[in-house]
Amino acid sequence: MITRIAAQEKIPLWRKLLDEAITDPKQLLRALDLDPELLPQIVGGHHQFKIKAPVSYLQRIIKGDPNDPLLLQILPQAEETTLKPANYSNDPVGDLTASPVPGLIHKYENRALLITSPACAIHCRYCFRREFPYRDAVTTGNHWQQTIEYLIAHTEINEIILSGGDPLTLPDEQLADLANQLASIPHLKTLRIHTRLPIVLPERIDARFLHWLQKVPLQTVVVIHANHPNELNSQVGDALAAMSNADITLYNQTVLLRNINDNAKILAKLSHKLFEFGVQPYYLHVLDKVNGAAHFDLNIQQSRKIYQQLSTQLSGYLLPRLVQDLADRPAKTIIV
Repeated sequence: MITRIAAQEKIPLWRKLLDEAITDPKQLLRALDLDPELLPQIVGGHHQFKIKAPVSYLQRIIKGDPNDPLLLQILPQAEETTLKPANYSNDPVGDLTASPVPGLIHKYENRALLITSPACAIHCRYCFRREFPYRDAVTTGNHWQQTIEYLIAHTEINEIILSGGDPLTLPDEQLADLANQLASIPHLKTLRIHTRLPIVLPERIDARFLHWLQKVPLQTVVVIHANHPNELNSQVGDALAAMSNADITLYNQTVLLRNINDNAKILAKLSHKLFEFGVQPYYLHVLDKVNGAAHFDLNIQQSRKIYQQLSTQLSGYLLPRLVQDLADRPAKTIIV
């Protein structure tokens, strides 16, 4: 009995909360006091890309409001299965064609990206990797030696990005070991982590996480992902401020989404709140055209108009760059 209790105490709080995330459509509707008659229209999307949301995130959603901007990011819609434009695909940014070895994406010359985990704390309906073949690509086991050999051979790579899925779904010990192995490659100078967990599950940013990250012998950058100011409550603010106070460079990238943040005032408020917590606004992404997400899309003209309005409401250092990630380009395309 003592051994069992001791083992349970070693499980971090964030891990328990992640395991308790809601993954059932009926449970989600009940938790948010939503009309059960919504169930038939969300079941099809759920079967294609399952619902997942931690309770921490659900607590920021207005109960009973089917149009809440946070809810719309996680609630399947009928359009996910009915809207199928010809210019949408399962690999909209060309990940698979830029993967020289399993689990590594080398799309841009001086940086490479590791698919570290297939898991996320939340399933965003617009995710550009919602159809990604993680089973063949996660950088573990036999794949890892190939990845290391590729990185050693390609001395032009000076920055390594941990992505997924979400790398922060992995245990700290595993992340620390991975970071130290990467740091042993002489030409790697920067470790960048792309994660949504500080936003959707701020409990993940605990003392253990900060301890190992501060010890990594590389310049460390954490890029978070927040789309709406309502995502940034005081608990998220504390998590972000903890990283900022630990001298971790923080950036945010946002996806421009119809009926969620397609408004300059909302985006301006998001930039101000991020900066208050020590985060630099970085990118405002035009939607990646992944199958199932067409109902979130805004055309380039609409995106430009919103961005022009945003530019009049923010100081230059608070203004993210409006960009599009195209499969056949050697860098992000800046939209002006």
